Amino acid sequence: MKKRVLHIIPTLDRAGAEKQLCLLAAGLPRDEFDVRVCVLTRGGPREAELAEAGIPYAIIGKRWKLDPQAFWRLKQHVARLRPDLVHTWMFAANAYGGAAAWACGIRCLVAGQRCVDPWKSRLQLAIDRAIARRCRCVVVNSEGVREFYVHRGVPDDKLRVIPNGVGLPAPPTATRRQVLAELGLPPAIRVIGLIGRLWPQKRVKDAIWAADLLKVIRDDAHLLIVGDGPQRDQLRRFRDNVRIADKVHFLGERGDVAQLLPHLDLLWSTSGYEGHSNVILEAMAAGVPVVATDIPGTRELVVHDVTGCLVPIGDRAGFAKHAEKLLSDPALAGRLAAAARERVAREFSVAKMIQRHVALYRELLG
Repeated sequence: MKKRVLHIIPTLDRAGAEKQLCLLAAGLPRDEFDVRVCVLTRGGPREAELAEAGIPYAIIGKRWKLDPQAFWRLKQHVARLRPDLVHTWMFAANAYGGAAAWACGIRCLVAGQRCVDPWKSRLQLAIDRAIARRCRCVVVNSEGVREFYVHRGVPDDKLRVIPNGVGLPAPPTATRRQVLAELGLPPAIRVIGLIGRLWPQKRVKDAIWAADLLKVIRDDAHLLIVGDGPQRDQLRRFRDNVRIADKVHFLGERGDVAQLLPHLDLLWSTSGYEGHSNVILEAMAAGVPVVATDIPGTRELVVHDVTGCLVPIGDRAGFAKHAEKLLSDPALAGRLAAAARERVAREFSVAKMIQRHVALYRELLG
């Protein structure tokens, strides 16, 4: 008899956790699991992926941090489905989904922590510890996230590391010349990409500053910033104030990142903290050399001078230096990119990610 698994997540935005959920939900064996998804707050671009995979989903419509009506609707939804296992993703879904499942008598609970979260208050960390006590286990996506929560009181034996998975991309349908022409850029430039939400965690100002330093030593390097967020206008003003608008381009949120990524010469990740970056994984899978901050989670993906380059947080000169080195040495860039692609295929495939979840669910369901 199939086991019903209900995944609960805050949104279906175009972000890392949402992508991993969709890959997992679509890949779980259909002859063994009846998979459903519940979205706590709002839908988003990932809805199309669930629909294409034939995964039923419901949107609760939570409107405030404390929303009793949304909790009641969620509880009613869980009670109707009567899942054998509930897997929640990230703080709001862990709190609301775990409480709703517990109230409905569901005891096979899996919580998910996806990032190092230094922004959490004492109250939020206390809630995390309470959730961990009630859950059968807490899935984290890197050793860095595991260590973060162990140091904040979550029992180590409750934590299970399952890294993110990414597939090797199909060849792009557009040529580099076509992509650059569509962006209004000349064909002979060297392209550095930064992809992510424009908010403080990503330290995008460091990338703009590094691009300004790089401009001094080479005139052909352009930085493409893909994404949107609350810091967009502030970052644009900073770019204009340092007079580098000719080299730094804000592309906004795009649905064609998979087409753009293979045409980058480099990917920069200037984040102050991460969990297990999907963007870095996707760049590695696409054969794009990566220069990233040396932080937990990221250093589990990028091996310095083997599959990419790592620099300290805030080291703008370091980003410029490594960019110049890789842009000037195509053979070195090619070796790093090939090693990164092989590492992704060997250790971070979608199939491995799904297999690890299947093993966990079987263990918990007995």
